Amino acid sequence: MERTRPSLVHATQTSNLADILERVLDKGIVIAGDIKISLADIELLNIKIRLLIASVEKAKEMGIDWWQSDPALSSKARVLEDENRTLKERLDRLEARLDG
Repeated sequence: MERTRPSLVHATQTSNLADILERVLDKGIVIAGDIKISLADIELLNIKIRLLIASVEKAKEMGIDWWQSDPALSSKARVLEDENRTLKERLDRLEARLDG
């Protein structure tokens, strides 16, 4: 019976992978694609897919920071959303008083 040896991960392979990952996160990479479904020259469906892979710092440099204002991801955004709702309700009550 022949024994197979598990393949060893060499330090150079690991460092190359780490270098590639660091470079991708530092520079960012965009993957884009469009899917269009048409029938007799009539467009039935159009799907645009965009994927950005980058570090948080790089994304912020590019002006992308949607996670900071998404209430599902940021407790600060939830607080601001609640405060905003309260202020809108107060404004509605004040406007109702002025109109009435």
